[in-house]
Amino acid sequence: MKILVTGASGQLGSTFKSLVAEGGTKDLDFVFKSSSELDITDFDEVRAELVSSDYAYCINCAAFTNVDKAEADNDLAYRVNVTGARNLAMNCNKSKTVLIHISTDFVFDGFLNTPYLEDDIARPIGFYGDTKYKGERAIINNLEEHFVIRTSWLYSEFGNNFMKTMLKLGAERDELSVVYDQVGTPTYALDLAKVVLHIVKAHSIEYGVYNYSNEGVASWYDFAKAIFEGYNIDIDLKPILSEAYPTPAERPKFSVLDKTKIKNTFGLQIPHWKDSLAVALKAYSKINI
Repeated sequence: MKILVTGASGQLGSTFKSLVAEGGTKDLDFVFKSSSELDITDFDEVRAELVSSDYAYCINCAAFTNVDKAEADNDLAYRVNVTGARNLAMNCNKSKTVLIHISTDFVFDGFLNTPYLEDDIARPIGFYGDTKYKGERAIINNLEEHFVIRTSWLYSEFGNNFMKTMLKLGAERDELSVVYDQVGTPTYALDLAKVVLHIVKAHSIEYGVYNYSNEGVASWYDFAKAIFEGYNIDIDLKPILSEAYPTPAERPKFSVLDKTKIKNTFGLQIPHWKDSLAVALKAYSKINI
């Protein structure tokens, strides 16, 4: 079974590469394409790739994910997150390819105080979240055979993410301030990649929108504290309010995702974020000796 992975040089794409390299993907033939090798914003380029090969699945890891830069570079964020998603959906429809698309908790405004369900009303509060939601709709409206997986606070030993930023700052500073009034769930990219492969191997036709993150709840301060403790970094960590650390894009104050649907549909046991963080820190240490 042939599987196309777009955005292969990004954090999640790199995680898939690592997972495939470790084995456990027997009978699955992966083709990895970075954004320079396959520009999803180009309809004809996407069509040529999907038509030329008999792909059973396309896993879309390509995305404009810099939340703050999206506020300034509206055009590029829209082209990648909306136009790119539509191009993939329309061409997957023609080639009879199942599309697995990764979305985000940023489609919600964060005003609830209970975990978000898949059918809760999406109200993005920033341009990034708005483009990701419009990308979801472009897929849903153009392709029946789709899985849209919303995730949150993605991190790993690859790419740019909060864990790696904290480890870098922890090596440079004696003290650091991190917001404590934004609450969600850190998600290890390896766990998400394994779930996507589980869906592929299940040959499921239970298409639709799903939430996935690790279990548990944390603030960014809690996450940072666990990173420093897990890596034995001695730093004076101070909790602050979001207003003390203004950013170009507003963040949801509460973005915990309810995962009942994906657990029940696919029989998943989801690791707690602290357990997965320990695995991620160990993997990071191995490649940063």
